[in-house]
Amino acid sequence: MAKKLVIKVTAGADAPERCSQAFTVAAVAVASGVEVSLWLTGESSWFALPGRAAEFDLPHAAPLPDLIEGILAGGRITLCTQCAARRDITEKDVLEGVRIAGAQVFVSEALADGTQALVY
Repeated sequence: MAKKLVIKVTAGADAPERCSQAFTVAAVAVASGVEVSLWLTGESSWFALPGRAAEFDLPHAAPLPDLIEGILAGGRITLCTQCAARRDITEKDVLEGVRIAGAQVFVSEALADGTQALVY
């Protein structure tokens, strides 16, 4: 099993099942002791903002705010620099614990030894 897991989620409310799967896998991995880095890109970028995850609803899925809390408790959440800029989101706008970083950081994390990368 990989010691580190990098997950890029591109889906948001536009593809709720895919979005929920990414956050669920990330939260379960953190709870299992895996080092997790979840990247918010595309429509999932909105979930870096306070209150936005509470608006997400998918029957039979864990609440997105709870999953985010679990991920931040033991992992890292990063908002894509370009995705943030396209949505006029700045570092002062995002949830506490969420960072904004670009492709160079993503590539570095994804290619690190002992890392598995997933894209949803």
